[in-house]
Amino acid sequence: MNLSAEIQQKIIGREKLPSLLSQIRAEGKHIVFTNGCFDLLHPGHLHLLHTARQEGDLLIAGLNTDDSVRRLKGSDRPVMDEYSRALMLSSLFFVDHVVLFDEDTPMQLIRIIRPDILVKGGDYQKDEIVGADFVAACGGKTIVIPFLRGFSSSGIIDKARNL
Repeated sequence: MNLSAEIQQKIIGREKLPSLLSQIRAEGKHIVFTNGCFDLLHPGHLHLLHTARQEGDLLIAGLNTDDSVRRLKGSDRPVMDEYSRALMLSSLFFVDHVVLFDEDTPMQLIRIIRPDILVKGGDYQKDEIVGADFVAACGGKTIVIPFLRGFSSSGIIDKARNL
């Protein structure tokens, strides 16, 4: 796949985060973080990511690895491999960086990033969001973006399998 270097460079490893975050904070910018499996990117995902980006100056999307998705969703997931999902996310103009994580929750990544704003979709309550307490303790805030009804990867996959 020959995608532009600009798109591919948005996919970064954890080792690059300290210097990137230091530079962003030195510029006085606000960091937004959200995460998910993003299997079968759909309008609900686009709504979440675009709205999240509007909350700050830079959006980092944490992406579950294939192993992590299998543990969370079952052995028949993900439908698309982690690199394909990362490329799709990084091709969106409102996503600044994509970082993969293999843990069942993004807590380790949240501790590294220390986002100013943590964003999750409306299928979560604030007290259910992993990292919300940590972000608040660091002076940040958690925002729940209203769910865009009618869109879910699991629902789309189930519908396609039953055709």
